[in-house]
Amino acid sequence: MNLILIQMTLIMACGSGWRFAKPAGLSAEHTRQVLTTVVYYMLLPAMVLEVLWSADIGLHSFQYTLLGVGSIALAMLCIWMIGVLFKFEDRRMGAMILAAAFPNVTYLGLPVLEQTFGGWARSVVIQMDLFATTPLLFTVGALVARHYGEETAEKPRPVWLFFNAPPFWAAALAVMLNMNGVVAPAWLLGVLQKLSAAVVPLMLFSLGLALSWKAVTVRNIPYIIPVMVIKMALMPLFAMVLVGYLPITGEYRAAAVLDLSMPSMLLGIVFCDRYRLDSSLYAMAVTVTTVISLIALPFWHGVLMNGWRFL
Repeated sequence: MNLILIQMTLIMACGSGWRFAKPAGLSAEHTRQVLTTVVYYMLLPAMVLEVLWSADIGLHSFQYTLLGVGSIALAMLCIWMIGVLFKFEDRRMGAMILAAAFPNVTYLGLPVLEQTFGGWARSVVIQMDLFATTPLLFTVGALVARHYGEETAEKPRPVWLFFNAPPFWAAALAVMLNMNGVVAPAWLLGVLQKLSAAVVPLMLFSLGLALSWKAVTVRNIPYIIPVMVIKMALMPLFAMVLVGYLPITGEYRAAAVLDLSMPSMLLGIVFCDRYRLDSSLYAMAVTVTTVISLIALPFWHGVLMNGWRFL
């Protein structure tokens, strides 16, 4: 795990270095927007189609939904109680709920789990993302952002339109082909595999582009501490307890819990910007939890693989 994280850290460091060097005059924000657009609209759907087309999909997939939704809901409840107790400002409260509850299951979870457990872990990541984390973000997360923020659009976008996106269409197509026993042609499978191979390095590089130390300020430290504790400590514990009640076994159990132990999700900054939440606070949460995850993830991996019987 440590060797894997060192390699990934170096790729993220390349992205962070780009922010300062600005090769060819390209800013980190512009470069990240282009790369994430390519990943979101072409490369990630290709991976989703490749993985779910041949994955073992069934009733057990619903278990990932229960685990993900349950863990996120508990994290949201904890940070909300803290916010009510200390009477946090609405803009900060909304940003803190998003940062504490929603993990970066894909952009960091995918490379970490694939390199740690093997190619089969991609199925766990994609199902956790598309069947639990992202749907909850686009529904409950959007409602939280609207409640604590301000609606800037003249005509609010219906929640269901968030699901009109390439990864969800690819997932629907893959599940349909999978359930009907359609075998992927060798030439198409080869194309999907080559496109999928680019996802991990570009995701890590984009994550490095997104990290900004300018967002780290002293005034936000009191708000970051509860987010950090819930995201990196309590949420993995929540997931460990919940998964004990589900028939997920072996390394699949460890992979699912580790995926929920990831730092704050990058996509949350979009909701903060749109609904005028505290974007700088959220950006700091992403940066700080990502750095801390370099220590926390090996710890939780060790607990999951060696100390599970004691939990």
